[in-house]
Amino acid sequence: MSRIAARFAALKAAERAGLITFVEAYDPDRATSLALLRGMVAQGADIIEVGVPFTDPMADGPTIQAAGRRALNAGATLAGVLGLVEEFRRDNDHTPIVLMGYLNPFLAYGVARFAADAARIGVDGVIIVDLPTEEADVLLPTLAAHQIDLIRLVAPTTSDERLPYVLAGSSGFVYYVSITGITGTRTASAEDLARDIPRIRRMTDLPIAVGFGVRTPAQASVVARHADAAVVASALIDRLAADLDAQGRVGEATIDKILDDVGALARAMRDARVAA
Repeated sequence: MSRIAARFAALKAAERAGLITFVEAYDPDRATSLALLRGMVAQGADIIEVGVPFTDPMADGPTIQAAGRRALNAGATLAGVLGLVEEFRRDNDHTPIVLMGYLNPFLAYGVARFAADAARIGVDGVIIVDLPTEEADVLLPTLAAHQIDLIRLVAPTTSDERLPYVLAGSSGFVYYVSITGITGTRTASAEDLARDIPRIRRMTDLPIAVGFGVRTPAQASVVARHADAAVVASALIDRLAADLDAQGRVGEATIDKILDDVGALARAMRDARVAA
């Protein structure tokens, strides 16, 4: 059983939803990213997405766009991101790690080379934001051969007719983009989720994670009552960005604030599922 499947099985047994947190690799530097990866696990993150910085992040709002620019200025590359995960894996072989990014860096690195390297260091899944379903065979067979999940994005505008096609070959979990728009701008309501999540469940047995707008413990709590996991990204990066000094650096106090936020999110989700 993969780490992702094992984690969702454990969450189901515990009758609670999972917290998926996001770290933009190298934002604002490699050491901060590594500290956040390690600390988020201690504060209750169940799965961690690691953002692969890219120069044209078309689905991202201003917060993650700015994080990507800081990371690129700090020297981020896909090879560097893999190295970061490899170091994290030296003392953590159980937390699922999912890389989230855009297709170009993976093609430039080489699909076969990437899949082999990612499997070797312990990457569990990949989300490619701009990979059309019609072109999934660029990655899917090679990732599957290395037992790396290709996690698909589903939107409110994905029709019932298209859903089975989008989900074909998908594994790990389904990432439900709960809003139409860019990351970090607004969140779906309880009514939206009550309408949309059952529609997706009818098409797949995979767990469903909700992202693109979950920012607060209260919003995460709402997601926990409808889906299998909530993804929180922009709110955590906003916390980091607000504390950057004149040289673009963060200190231990900033990292502690971010990790406190992760702990609050994790507690809210646990309490919500117990209360539901």
